[in-house]
Amino acid sequence: MGLEYARQLAELGYDLILVSNQEKELEDARNGLLSAFPIQVTTRFQDLAEADAADKLFGWCFHELGILPDIVVNNAGMFFFKELEQEDLERVQAMVNLHVNTVTRTCLLFGEAMKQRGSGYLLIMSSMTARIPAPGITIYSATKAYLKSFGRSLSYELKPYGVGVTTVCPAAVATPLYRMSEKTMRIGVKMGFIRTPKSLVRRALKAMFRGRRVIAPGFMNVWLPAIIALLPGPVIAALWKRFK
Repeated sequence: MGLEYARQLAELGYDLILVSNQEKELEDARNGLLSAFPIQVTTRFQDLAEADAADKLFGWCFHELGILPDIVVNNAGMFFFKELEQEDLERVQAMVNLHVNTVTRTCLLFGEAMKQRGSGYLLIMSSMTARIPAPGITIYSATKAYLKSFGRSLSYELKPYGVGVTTVCPAAVATPLYRMSEKTMRIGVKMGFIRTPKSLVRRALKAMFRGRRVIAPGFMNVWLPAIIALLPGPVIAALWKRFK
């Protein structure tokens, strides 16, 4: 998803700063973008799930490079599906750091500088699961619900200063995040249940430039949360017991 954001912004002529904890993929992305587009690409190998990640990133961009981006895309994410146990505490904390702490501090640090400049865009990737508190995705859905609420509220605070905040709440997307098989992804895309990164990013950037606060693209966003909301508690418990 992050690579697709980079490609589409490069098509619009934006120079890029790419941040990832996957060093080889980061370098491959840089080389591919430089060969395809007449832009500058700067990379930073960094784990955004660390507690002080946002502060380090802002200091590097603003103070070391002297750069205040026009657009900041908060896209980094992680996912796991299982019943929570004590052994999961470390990756639970990593998810909370990545989805909540890092995004919050990134938006506040870059957002404040954008306020002073009088322009800028912050884009936040939430999820349809923000509306589906369900077993197995306990932490994921909770953090995505936070992002949806945070992004929408922040948009009202920053808009008077010329800074747009758009929160994207997609349904399933054909990326490795959910560890679906390629066959399942192809079937889902063909049936319209899963969006391609290209189509989702196009919708997200269009909404961002138009000043939309929250978008939830995809037909699944219409019917799936509503269906799950209607399920009685005992049914959800029985389904979880069967499939966990």
